[in-house]
Amino acid sequence: MTNDITIEKVKYIAKLANLYISDEEAKTLSKDLSDTLDFINKIKLLNTKGLKPTSNVTGLENVFREDKVSSSLTQEQALSGVSNHYKGYFKVKAVLEE
Repeated sequence: MTNDITIEKVKYIAKLANLYISDEEAKTLSKDLSDTLDFINKIKLLNTKGLKPTSNVTGLENVFREDKVSSSLTQEQALSGVSNHYKGYFKVKAVLEE
């Protein structure tokens, strides 16, 4: 089963993500994404009946630590390195289109 991710689809996805990619990058990504989806479909065909689900093969468990309050930047310090801020907030260009 082939999952052809066309160059046009790659460029469309890049546009949605507001990323510029060259024609060469789109061509490479098209092949890589198609190959990845083909591999995923091969894995889906494996018979896993009777196998115990696994989420961690090392046997390690989460190690929690106590939360400790520590000093951090003041609002003034955080905004000191930015060129554009407004009423104490970072000001950035709009990323969503209407």
